[in-house]
Amino acid sequence: MNFVAIDFETANSKRDSPCSIGIVTANKAGIINEYYTLINPLMEFDSFHTYIHGITEQDVIAAPTFEEVWPEISKLLNNQLLVAHNASFDMSVLRHTLDRFHLDYPTCEYFCSVTLSKRVWTGLLNYKLNTLAEFNQIEFIHHDALEDARVASRIVSKAMEKYALENVLALNELHGIQHGQIYQNGYVPPKTRKRTSLKK
Repeated sequence: MNFVAIDFETANSKRDSPCSIGIVTANKAGIINEYYTLINPLMEFDSFHTYIHGITEQDVIAAPTFEEVWPEISKLLNNQLLVAHNASFDMSVLRHTLDRFHLDYPTCEYFCSVTLSKRVWTGLLNYKLNTLAEFNQIEFIHHDALEDARVASRIVSKAMEKYALENVLALNELHGIQHGQIYQNGYVPPKTRKRTSLKK
């Protein structure tokens, strides 16, 4: 079963200011498809966020707006199972930006790779993306939207490998993760419950 990892970088603290997006379609075997684009957020960048991801206003002058790329992005997300590292942030960016441009929500389910990782690899110092990448011997460039999406997908694949599972649904069921949902004009956040006693 395929799943889709998504990551946004934003121009500032506003949740409707995406300046880049990375999308990776993957399964246990690896990455199937990748999508990346810079986005002109049509608003100012702040120095803090530029320091984090290195994207400047100059970089996005000729980039498309979110409204212009949404038809292509929606095809990658609609009716898919999404994962993001700190999904509450990325799903909030998605919803707020769709609201800003009066665009239809996709229909999809989603879960958070932070929540999953805390149940798969207990006892780590923290569950930041770079910490999990180092623990799982994954090299990447942090705060690049495509690289972050790649690593989120690899983390899910590594978790499936650990439990010898072929299906991400079985992985989440094992760890008591109930998917969130996004649908037309609404959403339901993910939930967790007591996990199955099986451990490896």
